[in-house]
Amino acid sequence: MTEQDAVQEREGYSFKKEFFDICETIVFSLVVLILIFLFIFRVVGVEGDSMEYTLSTGDRLIVSHLFYDPKPGDIVVVELDEYFDTPIIKRVIAVGGQTVDIDSETGKVRVDGQELDEPYTHDPTTPKSLHYPMTVPEGSVFVMGDNRANSTDGRNFGYVDKKHILGKAIFRIFPVTKIGILS
Repeated sequence: MTEQDAVQEREGYSFKKEFFDICETIVFSLVVLILIFLFIFRVVGVEGDSMEYTLSTGDRLIVSHLFYDPKPGDIVVVELDEYFDTPIIKRVIAVGGQTVDIDSETGKVRVDGQELDEPYTHDPTTPKSLHYPMTVPEGSVFVMGDNRANSTDGRNFGYVDKKHILGKAIFRIFPVTKIGILS
């Protein structure tokens, strides 16, 4: 074997090794990404207009469900099979132990006697079918859509047990023009 043949053989081996290293890195990265989205995050699509003008139909959100305890103001994904075919997206208004009151004349929402500052809503809130004031049981939350005039939410079905919360919506990934952290 000539020296030139030996160099070509080493280069061929080097190329094959490099190629397999790249493939191995790609496969490992994909497996890690899949595991992250299986156990830490999930992607959820928005359907309906109950969260307009905060979220719109077709938006895609990253939802985190690991080590999450709901807080007032959080946007959450809730699964209520007895009411809806698909998970719904709503805003947490109150958590366990807090009292919710909706003034039927002014449409103002109060939690523990404090009127909420809700710049994300555009219509007055109507009480719907429940009687107020209402104290949320421990281990539960009270949720409403931001588009109060067109939302089936806690005013219809009452409080939601925390076990039905799939997670907190933390980031919008689609449409590209609206990518960003949710608040």
